Amino acid sequence: MTKFNDFKNKIPLPIRLFLGKALLFYIIWEVLYALFIHESPFPQQFLTNHVGNFSVLILNNLGDMTGFSCTNTSLISNYSGELIEEFYSEIYHYEKKILKIANACNGLTLMALYTGFIVCMPSLFWRKIKYILIGLIVIDAINIIRCVGLIYLSEYYHTYFDFAHHYLFKAVIYATTFLLWYIFARKIHLNHENLQNG
Repeated sequence: MTKFNDFKNKIPLPIRLFLGKALLFYIIWEVLYALFIHESPFPQQFLTNHVGNFSVLILNNLGDMTGFSCTNTSLISNYSGELIEEFYSEIYHYEKKILKIANACNGLTLMALYTGFIVCMPSLFWRKIKYILIGLIVIDAINIIRCVGLIYLSEYYHTYFDFAHHYLFKAVIYATTFLLWYIFARKIHLNHENLQNG
């Protein structure tokens, strides 16, 4: 126990505070997600439908492409004896189904992760609000562009679909999130707890 206390005391106080807040945020998020968010129409169904509808809107207005449509639906699945309702946006091109956007693809978890980092960092309240709002809009937009790219590749360049789905677009969206964190954190000095306006 003494070694643990010695190790803990070597960590600067601002970092300890950040890690403590991050752990608390993570526990609260996991409880809320399991109890309320996972099967809820809002924000899960709303966000999934939003991503599907906007992806189709962009595709139908991009150059000469037309004929894309989105059907928002739900499916009752049985996981280890537990019935869970999952929401999907199914993308069609002239009646041919080419992509299914599930809850896991709607960007909610990444938005929560991004928000948690901002909340846990020491900064002015309104600066946090500003960066959370801007960041959520950017992450949502990047995720919609990712889905547009996947739909396009699925229909026209299927050979590249798996690589883009599993690697390329994930790298882009995570790199964007890290860039937003970097921009937010660049004026925060944890060692001196000196907060600047930004």
